[in-house]
Amino acid sequence: MGGIYLIHSEGQLVEMKEQSYDSEDLLQGLLAKYPSVLAGDQMDDSAPRRWLLISREAALPSEEGGTGRWSIDHLFLDQDAIPTIVEVKRSTDTRIRREVVGQILDYAANAVVYWPVETIRAQFEAHCEAQGLNSEKVVGEFLGDDALCEEFWQKAKTNLQAGRIRLVFVADEIPTELRRVVEFLNEQMDPAEVLAVEVKQYANQGLKALVPRVIGQTAEAQRKKSSAGRVNKQWDESSLIQELQRQRGTVEVDTAKAILEWAKAQMPRMWWGSGSLNGSVYPVLDHKGIGYSLFGIFTNGNISLSFQPLRGRPPFNDDSKRLQLLRRFNEIAGVRLPDDAVDRYPSIALSMLKDEVALKKFLEVLGWFAQEIKRL
Repeated sequence: MGGIYLIHSEGQLVEMKEQSYDSEDLLQGLLAKYPSVLAGDQMDDSAPRRWLLISREAALPSEEGGTGRWSIDHLFLDQDAIPTIVEVKRSTDTRIRREVVGQILDYAANAVVYWPVETIRAQFEAHCEAQGLNSEKVVGEFLGDDALCEEFWQKAKTNLQAGRIRLVFVADEIPTELRRVVEFLNEQMDPAEVLAVEVKQYANQGLKALVPRVIGQTAEAQRKKSSAGRVNKQWDESSLIQELQRQRGTVEVDTAKAILEWAKAQMPRMWWGSGSLNGSVYPVLDHKGIGYSLFGIFTNGNISLSFQPLRGRPPFNDDSKRLQLLRRFNEIAGVRLPDDAVDRYPSIALSMLKDEVALKKFLEVLGWFAQEIKRL
């Protein structure tokens, strides 16, 4: 067993001895409190990964609309909204050698199919509420810009749909057998990433040090999973329309153009996204120092409706007012938003508005929304 040698400011040398964890729960608690122990700088030295804890013991279903069959030790999102599933075991747990591999692969296979981002977001909001925190503010501080919140969750949804997730085994010691499995899986799985983090603990004289080491990044795996694919792009109207044309075609482009033309007159401030995969734009109506953004258009053909932030903005901080807004959207042919969507971020497809009558009704709802705000 090795050691770490600390020198105090007074010049005193303290030899820190490697120490095992008293329990698996202790290591789990340290990860939740100090996510940087996951060593994001070792995973990507050009753009060190940072971690937003979504939930401990996150429930994961195994069928459409099912309840949680499994409980994931930790679920994080990094700054690119890549879901990161963390399973923690102590080296003394014999399951770390075989069972944990099948377990975490089960998690991954079901997460990309049965885990809607709305559920992940709800778990995060519940986690924040339990700590007396505002979830939007936490995300804004994590990203360094409150305006990026909606795009962040949309990126998480895109990443899940594309299978772009990260699986991480964490232990005080990674056995040789598990290391070989992790390296093999990380070379073969794309775009998913499979890693292990060995977190050794050293202690002495009331001091404690955690020393993480990332395992699984072979030269071949790093070549395949270059961070170049995560470079963000600043979108504008021209590039968004061009990408929407490429992904969805002329009919949806014409619909998006009509909505944007209306918005330029009624909600004139445009916030353009910077997603690496999908472009986005959120028209904003500024009134009495408050910015109101009801919807965003994405190049994948979705319109994201932002009901949740309206809970803190008059007059839609009244639940009945948001419900009235939702039911106006439901008057559009084909749109069926559940009542509980007044506290979430539902989506409707641009293709639903290709009919002239449906598009007109959609713009009427937006007009009513703007009118209600301007009455304040």
